[in-house]
Amino acid sequence: MQKFFEKKSYKWEVLLLLWMAYLLNQGDRQVFNTVLPAIREALNLTDTSVGLIATIFNLFYAAMVPVGGWAGDRFSRKWVTTVSILFWSVATMFTGLATSFMWLIVLRSVATGGGEAFFGPANYSLLGQYHTDTRARAMSIHQTAYYIGVILAGWLAGLIADRLGWKYSFIIFGAAGIIWGILMVFRLRDKEEAPGTAPVEKADKPGFFEGFKTVFTTPTALMLTIGFSGLIFVITGYMTWVPAYLQEEFGQSQASAGLNSMLWTYVAAFVGVLLAGSISDSLAKKNHKIRMLLQAAGLLGGALFLYLMGGNPSLWLLYLSFAGWGFFRAFFDANTYAVLYDVTPPRLHASCSSAMIMTGFAVGALAPVILGAMKQSMGSLGATFPILAVIWVVCSVMMFIVAATNYQKDYEKNHQ
Repeated sequence: MQKFFEKKSYKWEVLLLLWMAYLLNQGDRQVFNTVLPAIREALNLTDTSVGLIATIFNLFYAAMVPVGGWAGDRFSRKWVTTVSILFWSVATMFTGLATSFMWLIVLRSVATGGGEAFFGPANYSLLGQYHTDTRARAMSIHQTAYYIGVILAGWLAGLIADRLGWKYSFIIFGAAGIIWGILMVFRLRDKEEAPGTAPVEKADKPGFFEGFKTVFTTPTALMLTIGFSGLIFVITGYMTWVPAYLQEEFGQSQASAGLNSMLWTYVAAFVGVLLAGSISDSLAKKNHKIRMLLQAAGLLGGALFLYLMGGNPSLWLLYLSFAGWGFFRAFFDANTYAVLYDVTPPRLHASCSSAMIMTGFAVGALAPVILGAMKQSMGSLGATFPILAVIWVVCSVMMFIVAATNYQKDYEKNHQ
């Protein structure tokens, strides 16, 4: 009986360990955005140069994610996750010592981006192994680390940079990641196989492209990937350009624009993701496709608030739109991996995650350039928001259709 309760409680400890690791992961990304002007000035870089650093980071991350997914399915997910956080944290610390553009490319874009690519697939797969009946709830709680990390890192990195200099923002965040990685070495464990379950033989371990084949030949997983790509495209464009939008259209300072562009959105998303996770786990017991239906509804609701951001809204309406958009996008976030794991084999969870992540981030990497060109031709970023809304409406309709026609078939095929 004691061992039973220890197992029940340990899955929540796993959630805590991975939650904090994910917060540091997202915080690490936000540090660069926060201190970017200081880096540009200190190293005499151009806007194009610092933009290229971010672009190479995203592209290298997308290219390496499939390798991370393959490793997560063939080796210990505990060690893939732990080594990843230690590697990227060391790279983050050394980024604080970079003295040239090339060193920033090597340490930030290649080392940090490559290290982080191994974290996501194994991290979500390990969490999904420990949480079955509570999967959406656990995933939604885990997602709050992203929201908190973005807000907290933006404020804290700026505070450290103001007091000590931009280099110390990287050094301190990197040191925090190393400390947490060492703790995970001792506390995190791989999920034990259930009694009577045969161990996976080496010959049964997945090939490099097996996750891609599964995702792109399973209608529900393919539709999820398309919806995820639409989600990431809009989010990437939002996070890149909305701070500038507040400065140019409403005359806000950089500090105010940085805070207001994230705070309203992610506080609302925090509430939305916890609510969506609870609803999903409760209703999915009777109807599995409810998870994707919630995602489709989230995109549709978010599209309405994207549309309201366009034109010339008052500042209070804009903040309300930020919050509404954040709240509804959380319905997609809470169910992403729960849906994927419903319709793909457990032995391929990391590989399938990497296929979805790589596709989404490859598409999302185009958003800053495309929206920048549209902003330049239309004269205002506000004119692009209705176009972003259309992207989400199209993805929403497609997800409603696939949820109704294919979800149950794919679920049953995966649980035979």
